[in-house]
Amino acid sequence: MSEDQTMSAEEFQNQYFSDDESKGLEGEMEYDLETGLLGEDGELANLHAELEEAREQLVSIRDFIRFSVTQLRNYDVVVAQGTTDEFAEASAIVLHSLSLDWSANEQILDCRLTTSEKQAVLGLLEERIAERKPLSYLINLSYFCDLPFYVDERVLIPRSPIAELIRQQFHPYFEVTELAKPLGVSPNEKSAVFYDHGLDVKQLSQPERILDLCTGSGCIAIALATRFVDALVDAIDIDKGALDVAMVNVDHHDLGHQVNVIESDLFAKIPAENQYELIVTNPPYVDAAIMADLPPEFLYEPEHALAAGQDGLDLVHRILFEAPDYLSPDGLLVCEVGDSEWALKQAYPEIQFDWLKFAHGGHGVFAITYDELVANRQLFAAYVQLLDSMQ
Repeated sequence: MSEDQTMSAEEFQNQYFSDDESKGLEGEMEYDLETGLLGEDGELANLHAELEEAREQLVSIRDFIRFSVTQLRNYDVVVAQGTTDEFAEASAIVLHSLSLDWSANEQILDCRLTTSEKQAVLGLLEERIAERKPLSYLINLSYFCDLPFYVDERVLIPRSPIAELIRQQFHPYFEVTELAKPLGVSPNEKSAVFYDHGLDVKQLSQPERILDLCTGSGCIAIALATRFVDALVDAIDIDKGALDVAMVNVDHHDLGHQVNVIESDLFAKIPAENQYELIVTNPPYVDAAIMADLPPEFLYEPEHALAAGQDGLDLVHRILFEAPDYLSPDGLLVCEVGDSEWALKQAYPEIQFDWLKFAHGGHGVFAITYDELVANRQLFAAYVQLLDSMQ
């Protein structure tokens, strides 16, 4: 990612919040090392000793990245929220502490750190390990589609594979412009080509109206707006706190003229005459069994943004049933259900959902057209009626 896409947590807060306002952004859970999650006798003392040894003996940026990788692994820190492996997490911890771009040029990795820089790196690493708080919440910063976003405990940390579809402007369903970013490689490995995610070849005109349902931080809506610059994007969420965060991000990216943030329970406050050529949704989809066994890192995220009933599909059933009223006849619904993919297949064995493939990992995302939604509406209605009867 380029330097002009990078913004530190401090810059976010300085730009958008006064000192009094920023104190409440991270919720009521404050870092307390003595009551952190390293509760076993001697474990916290061991961490302190290892950090002190690193402070005395390590020298370069490369040293501290390597050391951070080791510590994250030794203390079984779960890395799955914004970064996908310990090396990426360690690099982000070190480089962010030094106010450097997270994809810094390798030429700087052998630069020596000052005493205060070492303290900054090790302080952030210590907090990450001891409290198990996700890095993005510690620094109030996450990236999605190469764009920076303010995040705190009111919203999920952006990590959807839908980012790949946005980068390619949902090729080949829609026509693409120069803003589309091919993800694949041609047979001769010399030029980039569009990755085959499995979308139907339609080559329709670019969407003029787009809906991001369950927007959270607004990352999907904003990324859509930056790729479809002539489209109007509605960003919907039921949670006012999440919408406050989304507005911060809309403001930062200067997209108030293009992204409309709306408080609504799914489609409840959207006029039926609003016809969208594209609806994208990453709703809550975690089932009860997984919710009961979440790692500590995920307990910082808002439960209502994760949990979705026994099978994880409470909202998805409603979205499938209601979406045709808001989708244009040539429109496309793209929905992420993650590990609830199996449950959706079991719920609707008659339907051949188009499960999409991803170049950089990810699963549980399907695409469905207006015609397919209408053709199967009675099936969707039956599940919605069942859900209503259980309430």
